[in-house]
Amino acid sequence: QVQLVESGGGLVQPGGSLRLSCVASGSIFKINGMGWYRQAPGKERELVASITSGGDTNYADSVKARFAISRDNAKNMVYLQMNSLKPDDTAVYYCNAEITPSARYYYLKYAYWGQGTQVTVSS
Repeated sequence: QVQLVESGGGLVQPGGSLRLSCVASGSIFKINGMGWYRQAPGKERELVASITSGGDTNYADSVKARFAISRDNAKNMVYLQMNSLKPDDTAVYYCNAEITPSARYYYLKYAYWGQGTQVTVSS
């Protein structure tokens, strides 16, 4: 089995910064794309940022120039550095990873989700 565990959420004032971390563990042959999503109360889950295994990144327009996604392939980790936070960034943030569990079935890819971490931006 594969587990994704997020950490780093919390309460921060507008204009502040937080860094989210997510570690993948379990039966992992290869981690393909990784990403961060968020879901605010009453809203649908949305993509915040994603990063390929080669390091190519993609961001939602609302977070460009404020957030930065990165990954450490050796540690099976993905990070989200969030700067200049706004109240609209308040949400539960979820880590997502597309994982190939074994070399034998190298062509299979499964999407896994973390349990989520709360980020609250408020004065």
